[in-house]
Amino acid sequence: MKLKYISLFLLCISCNISSDNSISKNDLIDKFEGFWLGQSIANWTGIVTEMDKIGKDDSPFYSREDWGKLDQPNIWSETTHWGEINFKYASKDSVWGSDDDTDIEYMYQELILEHDNIILTPNQIKNGWLKHIKNDEENFLWVSNQKAFDLMKLGILPPETSSPKLNPFFEMIDAQLTTEIFGLFSPLYPDHALKISNLPIRTVARKDAAWISEFYVIMHSLAYSENFNDNYQNKIMWMAENSRKILPENSYASKMYDFVKRKYKNNTPWEEVRDSLNQRYQVDNMDGYDVNKTDKECGGCFAAGINFGASLISLFYGGGDYKETIKIATLCGWDSDNPASTWGGLLGFMYGKKKIVELFKVEMSNSYNIHRTRINFQNNGMDNFNSMANKSVQIFEKVINEEFNGSLKNNKFVFDKKQSKYSNELEL
Repeated sequence: MKLKYISLFLLCISCNISSDNSISKNDLIDKFEGFWLGQSIANWTGIVTEMDKIGKDDSPFYSREDWGKLDQPNIWSETTHWGEINFKYASKDSVWGSDDDTDIEYMYQELILEHDNIILTPNQIKNGWLKHIKNDEENFLWVSNQKAFDLMKLGILPPETSSPKLNPFFEMIDAQLTTEIFGLFSPLYPDHALKISNLPIRTVARKDAAWISEFYVIMHSLAYSENFNDNYQNKIMWMAENSRKILPENSYASKMYDFVKRKYKNNTPWEEVRDSLNQRYQVDNMDGYDVNKTDKECGGCFAAGINFGASLISLFYGGGDYKETIKIATLCGWDSDNPASTWGGLLGFMYGKKKIVELFKVEMSNSYNIHRTRINFQNNGMDNFNSMANKSVQIFEKVINEEFNGSLKNNKFVFDKKQSKYSNELEL
Protein backbone atom coordinates (compact mmCIF):
# COMPACT_ATOMS: atom_id res chain seq x y z
CA MET A 1 0.00 0.00 0.00
CA LYS A 2 2.80 2.43 0.92
CA LEU A 3 4.54 1.65 -2.36
CA LYS A 4 1.34 2.44 -4.24
CA TYR A 5 1.08 5.88 -2.67
CA ILE A 6 4.77 6.59 -3.28
CA SER A 7 4.43 5.74 -6.95
CA LEU A 8 1.33 7.87 -7.29
CA PHE A 9 3.10 10.71 -5.53
CA LEU A 10 6.01 10.46 -7.96
CA LEU A 11 3.60 10.33 -10.86
CA CYS A 12 1.87 13.53 -9.86
CA ILE A 13 4.73 15.55 -8.53
CA SER A 14 5.41 16.65 -12.09
CA CYS A 15 1.88 16.76 -13.48
CA ASN A 16 1.72 18.68 -16.72
CA ILE A 17 -0.21 18.81 -19.96
CA SER A 18 2.30 16.75 -21.85
CA SER A 19 5.95 15.78 -21.57
CA ASP A 20 7.01 19.06 -23.22
CA ASN A 21 4.39 21.22 -21.43
CA SER A 22 2.48 22.01 -24.57
CA ILE A 23 -0.99 21.71 -25.96
CA SER A 24 -2.24 21.87 -29.51
CA LYS A 25 -4.23 25.02 -30.29
CA ASN A 26 -6.82 22.98 -32.16
CA ASP A 27 -7.18 20.59 -29.22
CA LEU A 28 -7.57 23.55 -26.86
CA ILE A 29 -10.30 25.09 -29.01
CA ASP A 30 -12.10 21.73 -28.97
CA LYS A 31 -11.77 21.60 -25.17
CA PHE A 32 -13.19 25.09 -24.69
CA GLU A 33 -16.05 24.31 -27.08
CA GLY A 34 -16.65 21.24 -24.93
CA PHE A 35 -16.68 23.47 -21.86
CA TRP A 36 -19.38 25.77 -23.24
CA LEU A 37 -21.44 22.94 -24.76
CA GLY A 38 -21.03 20.65 -21.74
CA GLN A 39 -22.17 23.42 -19.42
CA SER A 40 -25.20 24.18 -21.56
CA ILE A 41 -26.40 20.57 -21.79
CA ALA A 42 -25.98 20.07 -18.05
CA ASN A 43 -27.53 23.42 -17.20
CA TRP A 44 -30.70 22.78 -19.18
CA THR A 45 -30.90 19.20 -17.90
CA GLY A 46 -30.54 20.29 -14.28
CA ILE A 47 -33.14 23.05 -14.60
CA VAL A 48 -35.84 20.38 -14.84
CA THR A 49 -35.41 19.45 -11.17
CA GLU A 50 -34.13 22.79 -9.81
CA MET A 51 -35.61 23.39 -6.35
CA ASP A 52 -38.00 20.43 -6.60
CA LYS A 53 -36.43 18.78 -3.56
CA ILE A 54 -34.87 20.96 -0.85
CA GLY A 55 -35.16 18.79 2.22
CA LYS A 56 -37.43 21.07 4.20
CA ASP A 57 -40.34 18.65 4.48
CA ASP A 58 -40.93 14.93 4.65
CA SER A 59 -41.30 14.33 0.91
CA PRO A 60 -38.60 11.97 -0.34
CA PHE A 61 -35.78 13.11 -2.58
CA TYR A 62 -35.44 11.84 -6.11
CA SER A 63 -33.65 8.55 -6.72
CA ARG A 64 -32.15 6.93 -9.79
CA GLU A 65 -35.54 5.37 -10.54
CA ASP A 66 -36.95 8.86 -11.17
CA TRP A 67 -34.74 9.41 -14.23
CA GLY A 68 -37.01 9.45 -17.27
CA LYS A 69 -40.13 10.25 -15.24
CA LEU A 70 -41.97 13.59 -14.97
CA ASP A 71 -40.47 15.98 -12.45
CA GLN A 72 -42.45 17.24 -9.46
CA PRO A 73 -43.40 20.86 -8.70
CA ASN A 74 -40.66 23.14 -7.40
CA ILE A 75 -40.81 25.66 -4.54
CA TRP A 76 -42.24 28.35 -6.78
CA SER A 77 -45.27 26.41 -7.95
CA GLU A 78 -47.61 23.73 -6.68
CA THR A 79 -48.66 22.57 -10.12
CA THR A 80 -46.03 23.41 -12.74
CA HIS A 81 -43.86 20.67 -14.15
CA TRP A 82 -40.89 21.16 -16.45
CA GLY A 83 -41.38 17.76 -18.00
CA GLU A 84 -39.40 14.54 -18.23
CA ILE A 85 -36.24 14.25 -16.13
CA ASN A 86 -33.81 13.56 -18.95
CA PHE A 87 -31.01 15.15 -20.94
CA LYS A 88 -32.04 18.38 -22.64
CA TYR A 89 -30.29 19.94 -25.60
CA ALA A 90 -30.88 22.43 -28.39
CA SER A 91 -31.26 20.65 -31.71
CA LYS A 92 -29.20 21.56 -34.77
CA ASP A 93 -31.47 24.30 -36.12
CA SER A 94 -32.34 25.88 -32.76
CA VAL A 95 -30.43 28.13 -30.34
CA TRP A 96 -29.06 27.59 -26.85
CA GLY A 97 -30.36 30.23 -24.47
CA SER A 98 -28.05 31.65 -21.83
CA ASP A 99 -28.83 31.08 -18.17
CA ASP A 100 -27.38 32.27 -14.87
CA ASP A 101 -25.03 29.26 -14.78
CA THR A 102 -23.19 30.40 -17.92
CA ASP A 103 -23.97 34.03 -18.62
CA ILE A 104 -21.79 35.85 -16.07
CA GLU A 105 -18.82 33.67 -17.03
CA TYR A 106 -19.54 34.79 -20.59
CA MET A 107 -19.65 38.40 -19.37
CA TYR A 108 -16.33 38.11 -17.49
CA GLN A 109 -14.68 36.65 -20.58
CA GLU A 110 -15.90 39.57 -22.66
CA LEU A 111 -14.76 42.09 -20.02
CA ILE A 112 -11.24 40.62 -19.94
CA LEU A 113 -11.00 40.95 -23.72
CA GLU A 114 -12.52 44.43 -23.72
CA HIS A 115 -10.10 45.81 -21.14
CA ASP A 116 -7.08 43.71 -22.13
CA ASN A 117 -6.20 42.86 -18.54
CA ILE A 118 -6.59 39.48 -16.91
CA ILE A 119 -7.22 40.83 -13.42
CA LEU A 120 -10.40 42.85 -13.59
CA THR A 121 -10.58 45.96 -11.41
CA PRO A 122 -13.46 46.82 -9.06
CA ASN A 123 -14.69 49.52 -11.44
CA GLN A 124 -14.47 47.22 -14.47
CA ILE A 125 -16.59 44.61 -12.71
CA LYS A 126 -19.12 47.17 -11.49
CA ASN A 127 -19.43 48.87 -14.87
CA GLY A 128 -19.67 45.49 -16.63
CA TRP A 129 -22.51 44.38 -14.38
CA LEU A 130 -24.37 47.66 -14.81
CA LYS A 131 -23.94 47.53 -18.60
CA HIS A 132 -24.87 43.89 -19.22
CA ILE A 133 -27.51 43.11 -16.57
CA LYS A 134 -31.11 44.23 -16.85
CA ASN A 135 -32.30 46.73 -14.31
CA ASP A 136 -35.72 45.18 -13.86
CA GLU A 137 -37.20 42.45 -11.71
CA GLU A 138 -36.77 39.59 -14.19
CA ASN A 139 -33.03 39.92 -14.67
CA PHE A 140 -31.99 36.35 -13.83
CA LEU A 141 -30.23 37.35 -10.63
CA TRP A 142 -31.02 35.98 -7.20
CA VAL A 143 -29.85 36.23 -3.58
CA SER A 144 -26.22 37.43 -3.38
CA ASN A 145 -25.88 38.32 -7.08
CA GLN A 146 -28.99 40.48 -6.88
CA LYS A 147 -27.89 42.18 -3.67
CA ALA A 148 -24.42 42.87 -5.06
CA PHE A 149 -26.03 44.34 -8.18
CA ASP A 150 -28.24 46.59 -6.06
CA LEU A 151 -25.18 47.78 -4.14
CA MET A 152 -23.31 48.49 -7.37
CA LYS A 153 -26.19 50.69 -8.51
CA LEU A 154 -25.58 52.72 -5.35
CA GLY A 155 -21.91 53.12 -6.31
CA ILE A 156 -20.47 50.48 -3.98
CA LEU A 157 -17.55 48.58 -5.48
CA PRO A 158 -16.45 44.96 -5.14
CA PRO A 159 -15.39 43.40 -2.81
CA GLU A 160 -17.58 45.52 -0.51
CA THR A 161 -20.57 44.21 -2.45
CA SER A 162 -20.17 40.92 -0.55
CA SER A 163 -19.49 42.45 2.84
CA PRO A 164 -21.58 40.64 5.49
CA LYS A 165 -22.56 44.07 6.81
CA LEU A 166 -24.08 45.02 3.44
CA ASN A 167 -24.95 41.70 1.79
CA PRO A 168 -26.78 39.19 4.02
CA PHE A 169 -26.59 36.58 1.22
CA PHE A 170 -22.79 36.27 1.15
CA GLU A 171 -23.01 32.54 2.02
CA MET A 172 -25.19 31.69 -0.95
CA ILE A 173 -24.20 29.76 -4.05
CA ASP A 174 -23.77 32.67 -6.45
CA ALA A 175 -19.97 32.77 -6.89
CA GLN A 176 -19.96 29.11 -7.89
CA LEU A 177 -22.00 29.95 -10.98
CA THR A 178 -19.80 32.73 -12.22
CA THR A 179 -16.11 32.03 -11.75
CA GLU A 180 -15.15 28.45 -12.69
CA ILE A 181 -13.77 29.58 -16.05
CA PHE A 182 -10.91 31.48 -14.39
CA GLY A 183 -9.34 28.11 -13.56
CA LEU A 184 -9.18 27.24 -17.27
CA PHE A 185 -7.17 30.37 -17.96
CA SER A 186 -4.29 29.12 -15.76
CA PRO A 187 -3.17 25.64 -16.88
CA LEU A 188 -2.03 23.49 -13.95
CA TYR A 189 -1.13 26.51 -11.86
CA PRO A 190 -4.05 27.15 -9.51
CA ASP A 191 -2.12 29.84 -7.66
CA HIS A 192 -2.56 32.19 -10.60
CA ALA A 193 -6.15 31.07 -11.14
CA LEU A 194 -6.92 32.00 -7.53
CA LYS A 195 -5.29 35.39 -8.06
CA ILE A 196 -7.35 36.34 -11.10
CA SER A 197 -10.60 34.95 -9.68
CA ASN A 198 -10.19 36.51 -6.23
CA LEU A 199 -12.18 39.70 -6.87
CA PRO A 200 -14.88 38.12 -9.08
CA ILE A 201 -15.49 35.54 -6.32
CA ARG A 202 -15.56 38.17 -3.58
CA THR A 203 -17.90 40.35 -5.56
CA VAL A 204 -20.67 38.13 -4.15
CA ALA A 205 -19.15 35.67 -1.62
CA ARG A 206 -17.23 35.48 1.65
CA LYS A 207 -15.96 32.77 4.00
CA ASP A 208 -17.09 29.23 3.12
CA ALA A 209 -18.93 30.37 -0.01
CA ALA A 210 -15.71 31.96 -1.29
CA TRP A 211 -13.53 28.96 -0.36
CA ILE A 212 -15.95 26.57 -2.08
CA SER A 213 -15.81 28.71 -5.23
CA GLU A 214 -12.01 28.58 -5.06
CA PHE A 215 -12.27 24.78 -4.81
CA TYR A 216 -14.06 24.78 -8.17
CA VAL A 217 -11.52 27.17 -9.71
CA ILE A 218 -8.66 24.87 -8.67
CA MET A 219 -10.50 21.86 -10.11
CA HIS A 220 -10.71 23.58 -13.48
CA SER A 221 -7.04 24.61 -13.44
CA LEU A 222 -5.99 21.01 -12.77
CA ALA A 223 -8.20 19.69 -15.59
CA TYR A 224 -5.29 20.14 -18.00
CA SER A 225 -3.33 17.24 -16.53
CA GLU A 226 -2.85 14.32 -18.92
CA ASN A 227 -1.02 12.03 -16.51
CA PHE A 228 -4.05 9.84 -15.92
CA ASN A 229 -4.78 9.43 -19.65
CA ASP A 230 -8.41 8.33 -19.96
CA ASN A 231 -8.80 7.18 -16.34
CA TYR A 232 -11.21 9.97 -15.51
CA GLN A 233 -12.15 8.52 -12.14
CA ASN A 234 -8.58 8.65 -10.78
CA LYS A 235 -8.04 12.02 -12.38
CA ILE A 236 -11.18 13.48 -10.80
CA MET A 237 -10.20 12.20 -7.36
CA TRP A 238 -6.67 13.58 -7.74
CA MET A 239 -8.11 16.96 -8.74
CA ALA A 240 -10.58 16.95 -5.86
CA GLU A 241 -8.03 15.95 -3.22
CA ASN A 242 -5.71 18.74 -4.28
CA SER A 243 -8.56 21.27 -4.44
CA ARG A 244 -9.54 20.22 -0.92
CA LYS A 245 -6.37 21.98 0.31
CA ILE A 246 -8.00 25.42 -0.16
CA LEU A 247 -10.69 24.61 2.42
CA PRO A 248 -9.69 25.65 5.97
CA GLU A 249 -9.74 22.71 8.37
CA ASN A 250 -12.22 24.38 10.72
CA SER A 251 -14.66 25.25 7.91
CA TYR A 252 -17.94 23.44 7.40
CA ALA A 253 -16.93 23.14 3.73
CA SER A 254 -13.92 20.95 4.56
CA LYS A 255 -16.01 18.82 6.90
CA MET A 256 -18.69 18.38 4.21
CA TYR A 257 -16.02 17.25 1.78
CA ASP A 258 -14.62 14.71 4.25
CA PHE A 259 -18.11 13.47 5.13
CA VAL A 260 -19.11 12.80 1.52
CA LYS A 261 -15.73 11.29 0.64
CA ARG A 262 -15.89 8.94 3.65
CA LYS A 263 -19.35 7.72 2.62
CA TYR A 264 -18.15 7.26 -0.96
CA LYS A 265 -15.12 5.23 0.16
CA ASN A 266 -17.47 3.03 2.21
CA ASN A 267 -19.51 2.31 -0.95
CA THR A 268 -22.67 3.83 0.50
CA PRO A 269 -25.30 4.29 -2.26
CA TRP A 270 -25.36 7.89 -3.40
CA GLU A 271 -29.04 8.36 -2.52
CA GLU A 272 -28.27 7.38 1.07
CA VAL A 273 -25.35 9.81 1.15
CA ARG A 274 -27.58 12.63 -0.07
CA ASP A 275 -30.23 11.79 2.55
CA SER A 276 -27.61 11.67 5.31
CA LEU A 277 -26.13 14.96 4.03
CA ASN A 278 -29.54 16.56 4.43
CA GLN A 279 -29.97 15.09 7.92
CA ARG A 280 -26.49 16.08 9.09
CA TYR A 281 -26.52 19.66 7.86
CA GLN A 282 -30.06 20.81 7.09
CA VAL A 283 -31.68 19.11 10.09
CA ASP A 284 -28.98 18.57 12.73
CA ASN A 285 -26.81 21.60 11.82
CA MET A 286 -23.57 19.70 12.40
CA ASP A 287 -20.06 21.12 11.94
CA GLY A 288 -21.22 24.67 12.57
CA TYR A 289 -23.54 24.69 9.55
CA ASP A 290 -26.66 26.74 10.30
CA VAL A 291 -27.24 28.66 7.06
CA ASN A 292 -30.69 27.13 6.77
CA LYS A 293 -31.77 28.84 9.99
CA THR A 294 -31.13 32.34 8.66
CA ASP A 295 -32.95 31.79 5.37
CA LYS A 296 -36.68 31.96 6.04
CA GLU A 297 -37.70 31.60 2.39
CA CYS A 298 -36.45 28.11 1.63
CA GLY A 299 -34.22 26.96 4.46
CA GLY A 300 -30.92 27.69 2.73
CA CYS A 301 -31.82 25.95 -0.52
CA PHE A 302 -29.56 28.40 -2.40
CA ALA A 303 -26.71 28.07 0.11
CA ALA A 304 -23.19 27.41 -1.08
CA GLY A 305 -22.75 24.74 1.59
CA ILE A 306 -25.52 22.21 1.02
CA ASN A 307 -25.19 22.54 -2.75
CA PHE A 308 -21.44 21.93 -2.42
CA GLY A 309 -22.16 18.70 -0.57
CA ALA A 310 -24.62 17.65 -3.27
CA SER A 311 -22.13 18.51 -6.00
CA LEU A 312 -19.48 16.29 -4.40
CA ILE A 313 -21.87 13.36 -4.41
CA SER A 314 -22.36 13.70 -8.16
CA LEU A 315 -18.63 14.24 -8.72
CA PHE A 316 -17.44 11.20 -6.74
CA TYR A 317 -20.19 8.82 -7.77
CA GLY A 318 -20.15 10.04 -11.36
CA GLY A 319 -16.56 8.82 -11.56
CA GLY A 320 -15.63 11.14 -14.43
CA ASP A 321 -18.43 9.78 -16.63
CA TYR A 322 -20.17 12.81 -18.14
CA LYS A 323 -23.68 11.35 -18.39
CA GLU A 324 -23.60 9.61 -15.01
CA THR A 325 -22.30 12.74 -13.25
CA ILE A 326 -25.02 14.94 -14.75
CA LYS A 327 -27.73 12.38 -13.96
CA ILE A 328 -26.78 12.26 -10.28
CA ALA A 329 -26.40 16.05 -10.06
CA THR A 330 -29.85 16.49 -11.58
CA LEU A 331 -31.45 14.04 -9.15
CA CYS A 332 -29.57 15.09 -6.01
CA GLY A 333 -31.78 18.03 -5.05
CA TRP A 334 -31.60 21.72 -4.11
CA ASP A 335 -30.14 24.00 -6.82
CA SER A 336 -29.56 21.03 -9.10
CA ASP A 337 -28.78 22.92 -12.29
CA ASN A 338 -25.76 24.56 -10.69
CA PRO A 339 -23.61 21.52 -9.79
CA ALA A 340 -24.80 19.88 -12.99
CA SER A 341 -23.59 22.86 -15.01
CA THR A 342 -20.29 23.11 -13.10
CA TRP A 343 -19.36 19.48 -13.66
CA GLY A 344 -20.82 19.53 -17.16
CA GLY A 345 -18.44 22.34 -18.08
CA LEU A 346 -15.45 20.72 -16.37
CA LEU A 347 -16.00 17.30 -17.94
CA GLY A 348 -16.92 18.95 -21.23
CA PHE A 349 -13.50 20.58 -21.22
CA MET A 350 -11.74 17.34 -20.30
CA TYR A 351 -13.61 15.40 -22.99
CA GLY A 352 -13.67 18.09 -25.69
CA LYS A 353 -16.65 18.94 -27.88
CA LYS A 354 -16.13 16.07 -30.31
CA LYS A 355 -16.40 13.44 -27.56
CA ILE A 356 -19.41 15.14 -25.97
CA VAL A 357 -21.26 15.12 -29.30
CA GLU A 358 -20.35 11.45 -29.78
CA LEU A 359 -21.90 10.62 -26.39
CA PHE A 360 -25.32 11.85 -27.49
CA LYS A 361 -25.14 10.83 -31.15
CA VAL A 362 -27.29 13.79 -32.21
CA GLU A 363 -26.53 17.03 -34.02
CA MET A 364 -26.77 19.84 -31.53
CA SER A 365 -26.94 23.56 -32.07
CA ASN A 366 -23.72 25.56 -32.06
CA SER A 367 -25.57 28.87 -31.54
CA TYR A 368 -25.81 30.66 -28.21
CA ASN A 369 -28.04 33.62 -27.35
CA ILE A 370 -26.57 35.63 -24.47
CA HIS A 371 -29.43 38.11 -24.71
CA ARG A 372 -31.84 35.59 -23.25
CA THR A 373 -30.61 36.74 -19.86
CA ARG A 374 -28.09 39.57 -20.41
CA ILE A 375 -27.97 42.71 -22.57
CA ASN A 376 -25.76 45.00 -24.64
CA PHE A 377 -23.54 42.50 -26.40
CA GLN A 378 -22.59 42.60 -30.06
CA ASN A 379 -24.60 40.98 -32.88
CA ASN A 380 -27.83 41.35 -30.88
CA GLY A 381 -26.49 38.80 -28.43
CA MET A 382 -26.03 35.99 -30.94
CA ASP A 383 -22.82 34.00 -30.61
CA ASN A 384 -21.62 30.44 -31.13
CA PHE A 385 -19.50 27.95 -29.20
CA ASN A 386 -16.63 28.07 -31.68
CA SER A 387 -16.38 31.85 -31.39
CA MET A 388 -16.68 31.66 -27.59
CA ALA A 389 -13.95 28.99 -27.48
CA ASN A 390 -11.62 31.08 -29.64
CA LYS A 391 -12.13 33.99 -27.25
CA SER A 392 -11.28 31.68 -24.33
CA VAL A 393 -8.12 30.56 -26.14
CA GLN A 394 -7.20 34.20 -26.78
CA ILE A 395 -7.24 34.82 -23.01
CA PHE A 396 -5.36 31.57 -22.37
CA GLU A 397 -2.63 32.72 -24.77
CA LYS A 398 -2.36 36.08 -23.04
CA VAL A 399 -2.00 34.37 -19.65
CA ILE A 400 0.71 31.94 -20.71
CA ASN A 401 2.61 34.70 -22.52
CA GLU A 402 2.55 36.95 -19.46
CA GLU A 403 2.86 34.39 -16.65
CA PHE A 404 4.42 31.23 -18.11
CA ASN A 405 6.95 32.48 -20.67
CA GLY A 406 4.67 30.94 -23.28
CA SER A 407 4.48 31.11 -27.05
CA LEU A 408 2.66 29.59 -30.00
CA LYS A 409 4.97 27.34 -32.07
CA ASN A 410 3.80 25.12 -34.95
CA ASN A 411 0.20 25.55 -33.79
CA LYS A 412 1.14 24.42 -30.27
CA PHE A 413 1.12 26.49 -27.11
CA VAL A 414 4.41 25.89 -25.30
CA PHE A 415 5.02 27.28 -21.83
CA ASP A 416 6.95 26.85 -18.59
CA LYS A 417 5.73 24.68 -15.75
CA LYS A 418 5.23 26.21 -12.31
CA GLN A 419 5.10 24.21 -9.11
CA SER A 420 2.06 24.47 -6.90
CA LYS A 421 1.03 22.95 -3.59
CA TYR A 422 -2.28 22.15 -5.26
CA SER A 423 -0.80 19.70 -7.75
CA ASN A 424 1.82 17.59 -5.95
CA GLU A 425 0.56 15.09 -3.42
CA LEU A 426 -1.88 12.32 -4.08
CA GLU A 427 -3.61 9.77 -1.90
CA LEU A 428 -6.63 8.09 -3.44
